[in-house]
Amino acid sequence: MTTITQERMPAAQHRTRFEAPTLQLLPDAVAENVRRMRAGGPVMAVVKADGYGHGALAVASAALDAGAEWLGVTDIAEGSRLRDAGITAPILAWLHPSGIDAALAATARIDVAVGSVDELAELIDDARMPVRVHLQLDTGMARGGCPVQDLPALLRLARRGRDAGRIDVVGVMGHLPQADLADPRANLPWVMRMQHARDTALRAGFAPLVTHLGATAAALHDPASRFDLVRIGAGLVGIDPAGRSALVGRSALAQAGRFTAPVVHGSEVAARTPIGYAGAYVTDRRTHLSVIGVGYADGIPRELSPTASVEIAGRRHRIVGRVSMDQIVVDTGDTAYARGSIATIFGPGGAAPSVQEWADWAGTIPHTIVTGIGARVVRSVA
Repeated sequence: MTTITQERMPAAQHRTRFEAPTLQLLPDAVAENVRRMRAGGPVMAVVKADGYGHGALAVASAALDAGAEWLGVTDIAEGSRLRDAGITAPILAWLHPSGIDAALAATARIDVAVGSVDELAELIDDARMPVRVHLQLDTGMARGGCPVQDLPALLRLARRGRDAGRIDVVGVMGHLPQADLADPRANLPWVMRMQHARDTALRAGFAPLVTHLGATAAALHDPASRFDLVRIGAGLVGIDPAGRSALVGRSALAQAGRFTAPVVHGSEVAARTPIGYAGAYVTDRRTHLSVIGVGYADGIPRELSPTASVEIAGRRHRIVGRVSMDQIVVDTGDTAYARGSIATIFGPGGAAPSVQEWADWAGTIPHTIVTGIGARVVRSVA
């Protein structure tokens, strides 16, 4: 086997700086996913967790350009940053990990979801200008939202807050606890609970109301759960949480990100060479190795199947040895890649692994792969 040496490499390959590890958003793929799910009715593009790791503003802009009517975020601060960037579309914040800033919600024109009598009472007390509110019902997850037995009290309080000019109730919402099963029968009890909540709110004098319950999996597999609006988050970047698109005769969603990183070191090693910490992998033949400049600090899962791989120059190469904080090592066999060669961690088309494959290799869901990509990885837009 011939070893490529520094002296024999073309002069153009003598480099000390390379392309940084990068997650590139593919706006056309976001647009394709929005258009597909919007065919069944209006959509809210959910860009929390920095647009599922791909950049909130870039994902939001691509989704709105493709026809999304709303944006969804974790909290008012996230929504305010989108407003500062020039976004004018309706925005809803519903998780509020730091509580609700009533003044900022009103001035930034950000709707807020409220899921308990106590939370609504605090908001009404704090508000000095009307805040637009979506009443959130517990539809089977017990992790937030008003229990059905408390709905009458919530509506009475909401009416007082509206009459005092503190809030304006514009929507009701919930979540589907078993949407990922892609089984409308499993969703039916919660769809009926949402219908009951909407009808009760309408009878209490709140109209018009935007009613929304389903997210990506529901949008793809259960049209009855859509109501007036469906929230798509994972689906924006190509993730079907149910993993069922192909099984139900639908084309797969378009993967909207390409994660790349450079080869930062290469070597040729003999058989029985231990690789990485604790020598967890030992080569079984003479081979070439390429070190890729990303590790678990950049979102590469530390626990991976032995079949995990990356793509370089149109070929897949297996990851060997333990994932380090800043690096992974791949076995490239007979091929020696120059420093600065680009490895595709995941991306659409060709030999590149998909996000779903990475989730399978790590024993997790694709959401954790894309949202776990670290801050050192540059975000760009194609």
